[in-house]
Amino acid sequence: MPELPDVEIFKRRLDQHGLKRRMAKVTVSDNRILAGLPVARLREALEGRRFESTRRHGKHLLARLDQNGWVSFHFGMTGELLPFEAEEAEPRYTRVRLDFADGGHLAYVNRRMLGHVGLTDDAKAFIAREKLGPDALDPDLDAEAFAAALGSARRTLKAALMDQSAVAGIGNIYADEILFQAKLHPETKLGSLTDGDRKRLFEETRRVLQTAIDHGAGSELLPERLPAGFIIPQRRKGGRCPRCGTAIESFKAGGRTAYLCPNCQRPKS
Repeated sequence: MPELPDVEIFKRRLDQHGLKRRMAKVTVSDNRILAGLPVARLREALEGRRFESTRRHGKHLLARLDQNGWVSFHFGMTGELLPFEAEEAEPRYTRVRLDFADGGHLAYVNRRMLGHVGLTDDAKAFIAREKLGPDALDPDLDAEAFAAALGSARRTLKAALMDQSAVAGIGNIYADEILFQAKLHPETKLGSLTDGDRKRLFEETRRVLQTAIDHGAGSELLPERLPAGFIIPQRRKGGRCPRCGTAIESFKAGGRTAYLCPNCQRPKS
């Protein structure tokens, strides 16, 4: 599932291939991806217009139009933005296609149809309506505010990290990586953390997400590109801890599969 690092890469693709270019034609191949928005309304809002700027908040991407309004992109489990040229075939599972007047195209691709494309008048109102917490890489989010945002002392760490209304952008995969790097068990209660634990959790959250962006998140090749000490390439049967060599274990936490090193991430007594 695309998480903050992946969506940051999609943002950069839109910045590179879509900003300031007039959209000549908008094609929607499956209107379910618009979540009730009429196709004609999307075409009316986009055709003849340009994207002036973009903003990412957590797993959501917003693109400001040159007059009024924004386009919102959410990528669900399998979505992405892919640029392609006229001589190239349209990417498989393209749900929304943007054709630019000066040539070139941008495809919103989503195999499992769990994301959506929409319109909103105001980005801040959209973020509030979606009940999103602060972005996990917001420069104004410091360690104290991060700890406060995670919420109740009785919550488990993994559940808190994945709660988009607490801190936006972290999903199952990067929650596992953050907790591994911080040497914390996923089911540790927030209330049992020491000041040192909280500081380390915040620092590793920022480091892990930024490292994933820097190494090409959004690509199937990401596991090969990550630093040797990351657990993401070992989130599989037979995986070994890159730190101590112990066999990686998995278990269900909140309906999701969590991976950890039982030696490096021991539960607090």
